[in-house]
Amino acid sequence: MRDDSYKAASTEKLQPEQVSGGMKIVSVSKAYGVGPLRQPVLEDCSFAVEKGKLTVLIGPSGCGKSTLIDILAGYQKADSGTVTLDGQNVRGPGRDRLVVFQETALFPWMTTMENVIYGPKVRKELTGKDLENKAMSLLEKVGLVDFKDKYPTQLSGGMQRRAELIRAMINNPKVMMMDEPFRGLDAMTRGLIQEYYVRLFEENRGTNLFVTSEIEEAIFLADRLLIMSNRPSKIRETIEIKLPRPREFQMLTSLEYLNYKKDALEILHEEAMKAFVGGKNVAVADFVEAYSERQAASNQKERDTVD
Repeated sequence: MRDDSYKAASTEKLQPEQVSGGMKIVSVSKAYGVGPLRQPVLEDCSFAVEKGKLTVLIGPSGCGKSTLIDILAGYQKADSGTVTLDGQNVRGPGRDRLVVFQETALFPWMTTMENVIYGPKVRKELTGKDLENKAMSLLEKVGLVDFKDKYPTQLSGGMQRRAELIRAMINNPKVMMMDEPFRGLDAMTRGLIQEYYVRLFEENRGTNLFVTSEIEEAIFLADRLLIMSNRPSKIRETIEIKLPRPREFQMLTSLEYLNYKKDALEILHEEAMKAFVGGKNVAVADFVEAYSERQAASNQKERDTVD
């Protein structure tokens, strides 16, 4: 018998206009190409990144997650819709929004310490001992004190990710966006860096938007899980993750976690299959429809069993 009691609050959708502070994304659309070659990527996409929360965005491969991050960061402009941060329109890049990308962006000619302090030093916001102490505190939190004088080529992939994480954090952005930052790391290293990241978030409670393709990572990290649809993409489902903090990896075997994972996988599976339809493949379209009906019947049977 399945426990669905967690669902009462988990699927309550929060509309952008209900959020005080943070980011609001309202009816954002984006397409590439012209005429018959025009390909819509995002269509009427709306959601909120609540202040002080860790919001995780997940969706099928190629659904436009990175395009959306580029729009929120100000690197691209949406064709329509609005993006605001604390009530102000986002019109271009700004230090109030920092992105940690999939690829390493450390300056290879700088040491770990020099990379971490680069932003505040250039802006002359902190100098001397104040800047050094703040950097050392962050280096200690991610286990890099002994590697502060090493260059990026002398660091492992996981160490580079940790250095990039605190290099962004030391700038105190209003929103930190993570675009699949742990992709390509081996499972053990990925688990370690997830633990560092979630501890830093729980200590600082900054506003974070984290993009991933890994459902286990998404649920472990998130306060709110946003599931994107297939192209043209929008937010298909919002799930409030009520797992307690501080998060521990033992939670990944809990019934509540497994229920969240099952619900999310059902949606992701259905949306991923839609990518093969292409509008003309009747056989695949029929298969997707049959799958959806079967899942609906299965869910109803579970609810009847619980009742």
